[in-house]
Amino acid sequence: MPHQQTASSDPSSHAALAEEQARRAGTYSILAALLRASPGAELLEFTTRLEADAAEQKSELALALTMLSLAARHSNPEELRDEFHALFIGLGRGELVPFGSWYQTGFLMEKPLGLLREDLARLGFERAAGVHEPEDHIAALCEVMAMLIGEELPIEGQRHFFNSHIGNWAETFFSDLATARSAVFYKSVARLGGAFMALESRYLSLLD
Repeated sequence: MPHQQTASSDPSSHAALAEEQARRAGTYSILAALLRASPGAELLEFTTRLEADAAEQKSELALALTMLSLAARHSNPEELRDEFHALFIGLGRGELVPFGSWYQTGFLMEKPLGLLREDLARLGFERAAGVHEPEDHIAALCEVMAMLIGEELPIEGQRHFFNSHIGNWAETFFSDLATARSAVFYKSVARLGGAFMALESRYLSLLD
């Protein structure tokens, strides 16, 4: 998992956590940043510096981080704005619809979103002013997981949130992103996301 933290956060924000948990939170944060909006120059530069922990050098996650770092070095914000728009915005809708309800039911604003809102309220999260998109956007869910880890929510709570709202569709989303016609840079984001979600599923299933 990355040594770096999200470019939009204080780099010391996870410093009090055990290293393993800091790496988990950092990976969720970088995925959230890349999926929330097209990356600007600062985020791209940050992404070029991502690297895996020494113990993970031969893993799929390490390879995915290397590919993302290389892709960032050969990308520019102008091109990525067009790519992001084609993938996630489009004219009416993008090539992909990055929402949990869509992937689980084929429709937006369905029961999975209602269940997510119940869990978010129970955990003390409120919708930020000015945010109008549903809370089950993949970037928002990654942000929540990063915060739950940062706040040291007991592992059973993290497992419940992941299994209920992320683990049951995110790998499929990243698989679709990897093969999307408009994806160039975002193929590397998809590889990281898919590798990390598979690792998280195994990690959370082994802990009590």
